[in-house]
Amino acid sequence: MSSRLHIAAFACSTTQTSTEIQSLRGRQSSFLTWFTRPMKVVERKRTPAEIREEYERLQREREERRLQQRTNPKGTISVGIDATDLFDRYEEDYEEISGGDGGGGGGGLPHIEINKMHISQSIEAPLTTTDTAILSGSLSTHNGNGGGNINLALRRVTSAKGWGEVEFGAGDTHGPLFGLKIFRNLTSRCFTTAHCGMQFSSRGIRPGLTTMLARHLDKNTMGYLQWRWGTQSSMNTSIVRDTKSSHFTFAVQLGIPHTFIMMSYQYKFQDDDQTKIKGSVKSGFFGTVVEYGAETKISRHSILGATVSVGVPQGVSLKIKLNRASQTYFFPIHLTDQLLPSAVFYATVGPLVFYLAIQRLVIRPYVRAQQEQELEKQRESSASDIAKKKQEAEAAVMLMQESVRRIIEAEESRMGLIILNAWYGKFVTDNSRKHERARVIDVTVPLQCLVKDSKLILTEASKAGLPGFYDPCVGEEKSLKMLYQFRGVMHQCLCGDTEALRIPKQSHRIDNDS
Repeated sequence: MSSRLHIAAFACSTTQTSTEIQSLRGRQSSFLTWFTRPMKVVERKRTPAEIREEYERLQREREERRLQQRTNPKGTISVGIDATDLFDRYEEDYEEISGGDGGGGGGGLPHIEINKMHISQSIEAPLTTTDTAILSGSLSTHNGNGGGNINLALRRVTSAKGWGEVEFGAGDTHGPLFGLKIFRNLTSRCFTTAHCGMQFSSRGIRPGLTTMLARHLDKNTMGYLQWRWGTQSSMNTSIVRDTKSSHFTFAVQLGIPHTFIMMSYQYKFQDDDQTKIKGSVKSGFFGTVVEYGAETKISRHSILGATVSVGVPQGVSLKIKLNRASQTYFFPIHLTDQLLPSAVFYATVGPLVFYLAIQRLVIRPYVRAQQEQELEKQRESSASDIAKKKQEAEAAVMLMQESVRRIIEAEESRMGLIILNAWYGKFVTDNSRKHERARVIDVTVPLQCLVKDSKLILTEASKAGLPGFYDPCVGEEKSLKMLYQFRGVMHQCLCGDTEALRIPKQSHRIDNDS
């Protein structure tokens, strides 16, 4: 009886132990199955600190945009420069010398003067959701004589289809001004504007009326018809076509005293600097004017442009314009009253050489220094976060070692995909940037862990969010460089941080000769 009890107790104990062992093995098997199952590439979620910092930054930008929209300041400064003495004086000296005047030649430096200036400024002040007050003023001088005026306009949005505006003004040369302006959408493709004004002066009242009808001819083309009555009456029609890569304008005007035909074309380069080149021809009773020029973006908020104007009887002029946010600085430089090839040459080549020198010596170093300062601040603010993510990535890599070993064994048995070396971060390959330090991390193990059936597929999401990855250079351009073996043949590839990647590929193959 006692032996039977011992046998039963032993059997019960053995059964219980066997059950626990099987349970433990089951949990281990489940863990291994979970860890070695196909991994889905997902983007790493941001920490609360990152979310808070992003929210504060967006809030500041929103406040700045709201302030800009509420005031909408606009300003223009124009400075006219008379530089005709640079070229005309040499023609006069040559005529004097060829005429036998031995004492000819007006020595000394050329005389360059500012003969006209114009300054204007306007701001908006929203009164209600539909009413806005616009305050503007301007000052102008020409050869020592000038004047100014100040205007106040009240604009009301009457409906979704239109608005009306009342304008009051006063000046020291033209007297009081009263005007009305309306805008109205006639259809979804057509709108009209009308402006009526009365200028009071010592000579009486000078009325004026301007109306315009515009219509969308197609997705990128607009047609305009304008009629003006008053001191300078005219009828103008124009067609404007604006696309992503070009801008074309054709206009014809019949009027007193100006009647002309004009055609202009502008080509837009698809680059980061938003460079544009343009040319136009304008011919009428006043003569013919040919203009050509270019403009480019020199900083985040600044656009610089230069235009050469050649005409009869206007002569040769160089116009330089700088747009800084909503402020415009305009410098028309009159070079000569005649058509001199030397003036055209210097007006064309001079600004180009000057811009290239300034860009290389001033603009690029300044922009590079600003970017480095911003990156340095970003590195300092995110140093602790980078260190934390580095520890997390290293811990994830340690957990992947056993799984990667089995994946490599399976891939080697079928001559599959084996990641030999993989680096992620900022690579410095340009000779002009040798002073910069490359910041990369080894991601061979994490990528091998993502290999399934001799394939590796990465989405367009940032690679910094992959398991075992982290961002070693926050805010800078990053790449993924990889050396892998497939079917016993070496392959190599380099892709951007947000580029999709699918390997192996025949184009990544390294030839034996190379």
